[in-house]
Amino acid sequence: MAKFTKRTILAGLGVFGASRVLAQATPARPKVVLTTGDGPITIELANDKAPLTCANFLRYVDARRLDKTRFYRAMKIQAEPLNGLIQGGVGGMAVELFPPVAHESTTQTGLHHLDGTISLAREAPGTATCDFFICVGSVPSLDADPTQPGDNLGFAAFGQVTDGMDVVRKILLSPTSPTEGEGVMKGQMLDPTVPIVTVRRV
Repeated sequence: MAKFTKRTILAGLGVFGASRVLAQATPARPKVVLTTGDGPITIELANDKAPLTCANFLRYVDARRLDKTRFYRAMKIQAEPLNGLIQGGVGGMAVELFPPVAHESTTQTGLHHLDGTISLAREAPGTATCDFFICVGSVPSLDADPTQPGDNLGFAAFGQVTDGMDVVRKILLSPTSPTEGEGVMKGQMLDPTVPIVTVRRV
């Protein structure tokens, strides 16, 4: 099993300050469908628990700024049983970004990084924009842990896959380049990437 810490998920991202007004304007538990080159993935957003993060994600969805992006990373923690995550979004593409969203940790929301959880990728807390990852299997090390030193705020989980985990697992098992990627991400970059054709509210 590969050693896995919060630092291994950090990826260069971009920037949205979702207001509480925007968060409150969206009904609890909206659903979105990611239509990918490998099939559709339906996600239910926990807007009632992570309102700022969900509002941020939905603003990108409604502005159609996640259309024609991609899943670009597959990190396998272990093969048996299959465990890891896939990461998608703009990933350095030329997409106009909104300002970053405030960090909603799992200690605030009560959400956890379980099989099918969608969460916002980030560098430092409060820098996340629209890149996201979906867990395959439970990955508790991505949750906030105030008992640990340093950056212990984890990642902002904000929803759950309700249909299409077969597609998520297929992407996780897709080929990766042995040379692409920097630092901990070397060898985890999908080759080829998996297109995200559209992202729409249901």
